[in-house]
Amino acid sequence: MQNSRTARTALTIGLLLILSGLVHLVVFAVDGGPWDGPVSWRKPVTFGLSFGVTLIAITWITSYLGVRPRLRAALLAVFAADCVVEVGGITLQAWREVPSHLNMETPFDTAVSMTLAVGGGVLVVLLTAFALASFLRRPTGPAGMALAVRSGFAVLLVGLASGAAMIARGVVLTRTGHQEAAYHSTAWLKPLHGVSLHAVLVLPVLAWLLSLTPWGETVRRRVVAGAVCCYAAAVAGAGVWAALTY
Repeated sequence: MQNSRTARTALTIGLLLILSGLVHLVVFAVDGGPWDGPVSWRKPVTFGLSFGVTLIAITWITSYLGVRPRLRAALLAVFAADCVVEVGGITLQAWREVPSHLNMETPFDTAVSMTLAVGGGVLVVLLTAFALASFLRRPTGPAGMALAVRSGFAVLLVGLASGAAMIARGVVLTRTGHQEAAYHSTAWLKPLHGVSLHAVLVLPVLAWLLSLTPWGETVRRRVVAGAVCCYAAAVAGAGVWAALTY
């Protein structure tokens, strides 16, 4: 029962985060301003949508993992709270018209930036734990779901690694007195980061949709395998672009 309540709460929070992103898209349409750069309405829009979708995806997908209900509920609760902190901090700084990440200009900005960095570390730990669970015990679900979930988590780890690399590079530049350079130092990794994050939703959704078709299990597994190959190619392409533009 507790596991079910936690999952429902996490799904509700995910929907609210998506709503927050959409609301800020309207704010951007009304207020205007740049879409790119360290200070723009793009950040509360994209982070609200991305974190909301990811929270919903993780809540759903972890139901296929061989994780004890109470442990899953506890991890989901921390994950949902962390998503709120991340989006909340980014949104707060957008309204204050200052950068959210790598901003050490004032004690308050430093506190927000470090909170976001620590929150990012918590996300990495939690999602890595779920990824390991998917490989330690075969996920349940319809034909192709196990491959979709495992591949989705594997690609997600690439996204987490690229995100950690962006933060690390930015912090180094900030600490060495190159604040402005730090804000623009992550552009080369953003496509890889963005492409990698949502395989954990796209691939399992495909496996679920295929389960609604009259196709046999063998055909469905092959379609999922083909989709995994296509997604891997997209990630590889983003990786090559990052290497070329570094």
